[in-house]
Amino acid sequence: MKISGAKIEGFLRTPDPTARAILVFGPDEGLVRERAQRLAKTVVDDLNDPFRVVELNGADLKNDPARLPDEAASMSFGGGSRIVRVRQAADSCTAACKSFLQLDTPVEALVVIDAGDLNPRSTLRKLFESAKNAACIPCYADDLRSLPDVIRETLNRFELTADRNAMSLLVQNLGSDRSVTRGELEKLALYMGGPGQIHEDDVRAAIGDTAASGIDDVIYSAASGDTAKLESSLNRVLSEGVNAVQLVRAAERHFQRLHMARGHMARGHTADQATKSLRPPIIFKLADAFRAQLGLWPEQKLSRAFEILTQAEIDCKTTGLPADAICGRAMLTIAQAAKAGQRRS
Repeated sequence: MKISGAKIEGFLRTPDPTARAILVFGPDEGLVRERAQRLAKTVVDDLNDPFRVVELNGADLKNDPARLPDEAASMSFGGGSRIVRVRQAADSCTAACKSFLQLDTPVEALVVIDAGDLNPRSTLRKLFESAKNAACIPCYADDLRSLPDVIRETLNRFELTADRNAMSLLVQNLGSDRSVTRGELEKLALYMGGPGQIHEDDVRAAIGDTAASGIDDVIYSAASGDTAKLESSLNRVLSEGVNAVQLVRAAERHFQRLHMARGHMARGHTADQATKSLRPPIIFKLADAFRAQLGLWPEQKLSRAFEILTQAEIDCKTTGLPADAICGRAMLTIAQAAKAGQRRS
């Protein structure tokens, strides 16, 4: 069965007892790990317990398909339900999983399997989506709808809140990976030192210039058609360790906001009104540049920008391809498109 959307949270708290195996997959590796761990903890509190938790990897199932039913049927020393974790699964594990799901004998463990980004044609994904005694949970990167909730939920644990500019800055620069997002927010909480409200300066001080203004410089210079500034800012943030996929996803979120604002303008709003309507709001010092970009990116060009960035993200995550060069080429293509818009306006 496929678990998606609003049903995911409830399933993570209380998994369907008919599911003897659960596949957690997707491009957001941090979210995959987080959800797989939450599922496992519904059965075993201490995931380091060697008597109740066993870990396999995808190669184990490929080389020894019988290992999965054997481990799942084994009883724990001292009693109690068990967890079988299968990491880094792929389509090569499909046959072993199919045989396990077809067994009539009862099992003593919940099997939790994690995998990377499986496309709709994946045999492993199809198996778990269609099997009545299995479940499949996709994990995609946080977007403009989900990321603010993740930020608020994480900060609430430390009795912290973010003001409008701080939230906007966090949304702009986080979200590439759930574990990275939580790690940066925990670092921010440590910097704050206790309960209170977070301001823009706090975010910049805690997560650093590279992760904040540096990424802003890359995205805004690309979307504004400033190729000279793009080259220098891109070289700087990449040399300081910013991940290429993180940059591409931040750009995707920026163009999503441009798309939302253009939608408001299509309903009769001015560029200024459309910019002010966005939540979280655009940071004050970037608002003028954002309004100017609305004039450079009509709907048709925005669609093309999304295509460029989506393909760049796919290529960046393909083993063997130069991610930094792919990211740079995508940003330059976008900047050239913006520059062409300037010449026509």
